[in-house]
Amino acid sequence: MARTWYHFPNAFRLAMESIRAHKLRSFLTLLGVIIGVASVVMVGAAIEGLGVYAEQSTAKAFGSESFLVAQIAATGRLSRREYFDKMRHNKPIRRDEYRFLEGFNGGEVMYSPYRNHTSDVKRENLISEDTTIIGVSADMADIRDIGVVEGRFFTAQEDRTRGFVAVIGETVKESLFAGLSPIGKIVRIEGVEFTVVGVQEKLGSAFGRDQDNSMYIPNAAFERLYGPGTGFALFARPRPGNGLTLEAALDETRVGLRDRFHDRPGEADSFDTLTPDAIRGFIDQLLGMVAAVVVPVTCISLVVGGIVIMNIMLVSVTERTHEIGIRKSLGARHSDIMLQILMEAVALAVAGGAMGVGLGALATAILGRVFELTLHITMGYVALALAVSTIVGVASGWYPASRAAKLDPVAALRAE
Repeated sequence: MARTWYHFPNAFRLAMESIRAHKLRSFLTLLGVIIGVASVVMVGAAIEGLGVYAEQSTAKAFGSESFLVAQIAATGRLSRREYFDKMRHNKPIRRDEYRFLEGFNGGEVMYSPYRNHTSDVKRENLISEDTTIIGVSADMADIRDIGVVEGRFFTAQEDRTRGFVAVIGETVKESLFAGLSPIGKIVRIEGVEFTVVGVQEKLGSAFGRDQDNSMYIPNAAFERLYGPGTGFALFARPRPGNGLTLEAALDETRVGLRDRFHDRPGEADSFDTLTPDAIRGFIDQLLGMVAAVVVPVTCISLVVGGIVIMNIMLVSVTERTHEIGIRKSLGARHSDIMLQILMEAVALAVAGGAMGVGLGALATAILGRVFELTLHITMGYVALALAVSTIVGVASGWYPASRAAKLDPVAALRAE
């Protein structure tokens, strides 16, 4: 072992000299590793960026400290049987349950109904098609951290008096009020006039859905348009300043609803709940599944690069047979020859890995800027790419090195 470490600098120097002597061949050999490592880095950046984007979109659409109560509130796709089991077992949340919870612990927890319907919104001869009309209470602005960039959100008084007022999204504003301020203007839903009192901050798209093509109206006005319905979702969060955590607010809500629905001790809740952590957990699980499939497939290109390195190293061993014979006749040991060849293969792979990381980072930055994508390079994927490229270098260089070390000195000296 001591002898191996003693000859390590010399082996490294010889490997570098060999690589420099065949610059074009070495570069072409590196291409497979460079492309493979760059692919791993870019795929990792896309996966991590998608996770960050999903978390930001969830925070905007769901709220950072809010939770949801509904007859069915599942993060994943339910099977047909699971869906109907929940429909049969769980009870819908209606206006009476909403009023009950407000009386039960409304001083500590804010609640808001949440119902939606897709409809066209009109202003004179202009139309915003397939707009999501959302019926909520005035507290929804605080529950879901809804930002208003123009005007204001509607008030509790407007909700109680069934005021026909609305807060519109950026897409609706651009469709109906291009270049104009919409505050105080009239829009129509199902032929009913609503006064615009606010414009929501731009949210962008989430999983292909335009979150800005929406319009908030008071829940009482929503019921006048579309009827009471069979039930709705209920958003809630702790009231600011009372020291109540999200988990504690959720527990209090569950206690209230279990009492309301007469759920017996030990029985499952007859309703569903959903928290931001559950959504993030589902997203992380989904991205983990994507990474488990995509990253190994991407790493296959590194294996291809390793095969190219092995072929080149075999050619190199054949070209240097006479040189190896001279070294062995002068006392070079089996381990000396192996170290030299192996060092050259590893140097090629590591150099390709480093160049691949640089190329991947550059491509990621360009794509993110040009297409306005959320891409995040993480050290985990960089380390994975470099580790795999190093392993590929060792694996691809081992056989050529072993073959070179086993050459018979006399036969090697006779080679031309």
